[in-house]
Amino acid sequence: MEFPSKLIENAVGELSKLPGVGKKTALRLALHLLKAEADTTASLAEALAKMRFEIRYCDTCHNISDTPECGICANHLRDQSTVCVVSDIRDVIAIENTAQYQGMYHVLGGVISPIEGIGPSDLTIDSLVERVTKDGSEIREVILAISPTMEGDTTAFYLSRKLRDLPELNVSSIARGIPMGGELEYADEITLGRSIVERQRQSR
Repeated sequence: MEFPSKLIENAVGELSKLPGVGKKTALRLALHLLKAEADTTASLAEALAKMRFEIRYCDTCHNISDTPECGICANHLRDQSTVCVVSDIRDVIAIENTAQYQGMYHVLGGVISPIEGIGPSDLTIDSLVERVTKDGSEIREVILAISPTMEGDTTAFYLSRKLRDLPELNVSSIARGIPMGGELEYADEITLGRSIVERQRQSR
């Protein structure tokens, strides 16, 4: 693809690095920003820079946050006795959109995948165990809401084994309304919400 300007070419090159954005879409976006008011382009650039360099992760659940404690963990009206374990921040957003769950979360930051070199120590599993076992913990149930893929099932099995010796803790998993091999973020809200409500106790 030939470009009339090196600056346009550079912009298209950077935009096309985004997932799902090809060269043609990147060119369309670049030309749109070029025609837009200068303040619009500047505001976009500033918002992206702030997101990248100023956003942080919740000290408790590892969800994205603007402060040391995210809004969910800081909300004392939510059920403090239940923690929903997810692999990715996008899963938190998906479950929250169902409006069917009012407990807390714990974001693992991925799933166990030996092929990709991701082991338990690369995830926030130790942090989860610490939350559950620390003195004064109100947590009575851990819901494993992990996508039902081979790696997801491996992660869920590892977590259930890790938590099985805690007698007062119930470990459950979301109902199989999510198809095998599916991703939570792509499930419709009704199916996802029902899978949370109809969760099943995890065998130990």
